[in-house]
Amino acid sequence: MSLKLIVGLGNPGPGYANTRHNLGFMALDSLADYLGVRFDKDKHQGLAAEARHGAQRLLLIKPQTYMNLSGACVAQTARNRIFDPADILVVVDDIHLPLGRLRLRAGGSAGGHNGLKSIIERLGSPDFHRMRMGVGDNREGKDLADHVLSKFRPEEREAVEEVRKRTVEGILLWATAGVEEAMNRINAPGSKP
Repeated sequence: MSLKLIVGLGNPGPGYANTRHNLGFMALDSLADYLGVRFDKDKHQGLAAEARHGAQRLLLIKPQTYMNLSGACVAQTARNRIFDPADILVVVDDIHLPLGRLRLRAGGSAGGHNGLKSIIERLGSPDFHRMRMGVGDNREGKDLADHVLSKFRPEEREAVEEVRKRTVEGILLWATAGVEEAMNRINAPGSKP
């Protein structure tokens, strides 16, 4: 089987831990825990872990370049290892989805997300897959940057843990059953992979 590259987006450093913008990092941490691997390799400006799920080989990466420059790490990691953008899944926060909602797409635009924009530019293709994780609306009316860099409120923590678990299930479904099957199960209203 081909190698699948799974990228979680976030910002490095303790000041950004557990913020809305780091939900991609949080999901990949949950995936690594589930697969029994650790991010113990430093690759192309990112933290990497290699794993297997059944017969499928997986390379997990968390770019350490800050969100707006994530494409450099992804493009360097993919070079000479990933020949089809459809073998790349980027796990990312989405302000347009309510907290707890997942949406899987087989390609498309950056949708205003600077991390996705950077990856599209550096890969030279929008045809990689995206798992968007809702981070809730901006109820306090904060500046957008302040909202995505804010920590989850105590009453949101249960929903965050649940969506992390469902994201892991969705990623593994994508890796083994393919994007169409995974989209059918993940994107249906009220669905769980």
